[in-house]
Amino acid sequence: MASIELEASDRLETMRLLVDAELEALIENEIKNGSGQVAELCGSVLLAGGKRLRPLLILLAHEIAGGSDIEEIMPLALASEMIHTATLVHDDINDEASHRRGIETIHSRVGLPKAVIAGDWLFSQGFALGGRYDEVIVRILAQYCAELAVAEFEQLDHVLDLTTSPEDYLNIVRGKTAGPFAAGCHAAGLVAGLSELQASSLKRFGMELGIAFQLVDDLLDLRGDERMGKPRGADVIEGKMTLPLIHALTLSHGKERQRLAHIIENFTDDCFDELMALLNHSDSLHYAEILVRTHLERAIAALDIFPQSDAKALMLHVTDYVMLRHA
Repeated sequence: MASIELEASDRLETMRLLVDAELEALIENEIKNGSGQVAELCGSVLLAGGKRLRPLLILLAHEIAGGSDIEEIMPLALASEMIHTATLVHDDINDEASHRRGIETIHSRVGLPKAVIAGDWLFSQGFALGGRYDEVIVRILAQYCAELAVAEFEQLDHVLDLTTSPEDYLNIVRGKTAGPFAAGCHAAGLVAGLSELQASSLKRFGMELGIAFQLVDDLLDLRGDERMGKPRGADVIEGKMTLPLIHALTLSHGKERQRLAHIIENFTDDCFDELMALLNHSDSLHYAEILVRTHLERAIAALDIFPQSDAKALMLHVTDYVMLRHA
């Protein structure tokens, strides 16, 4: 079993390195073509590392659907990473973050105006790559980008909003995190020649995996993990209403809820141990863990229509990776 896991990890790493090489070549080409400082700045963020989970899922979804020519799907895989990085550049501005993936953020280096433009450049490059496909694929790409923007608006509206419901939270997650996963898998299946009905199974896989992925991020933010690339409790500091906080507020009453609300609204690192005690008292972290397992089980079930293959095994390996990130 250990050798099978190692083989799967090695193959995913090989695919990740291939995506990295393609992204590096793209940036080098844009610099040669005169994009200059904007391409160099964007390249420094784009090539600073990352899991490349979105492009990897697109490559795997294409393969599980019967696609055999990686060149057919690579532009869409690269598009997903370019668009994702564009959102990170803009998120860093909104969050006033000084570093991303161990390097100084673009707005910290060159100021807000150029950082906004850099994010726009990344987005336009990504959409240009996606625009090479048939209209149905471009529409999927456009729809998820639009829904992502709507979710970003909703998240900003819910900053420090103690009335945020689990439904509000899931709507934001579906648009911001899970939507791109779902759209990429859906589009990849169609590019490989699946029917809409068959491709919808890949869409469900991406959506459920994306929700689980975000829930794990919420847990890692609270528990602290160097892989997050940001300090423990960063989401709480930024006023983001993650599910453990929402769950605890829902179950807490009286003075306990008042104290929890006060900590969330006036959070400092000195309050962290007390916050964790309150979250543990309401069993909110365990509740989030249960939901992680539930959504991953749904993701796995969505792949039942596909016969056993190397691509399917790797997609199942990704679900294991998401589960084990917070273990």
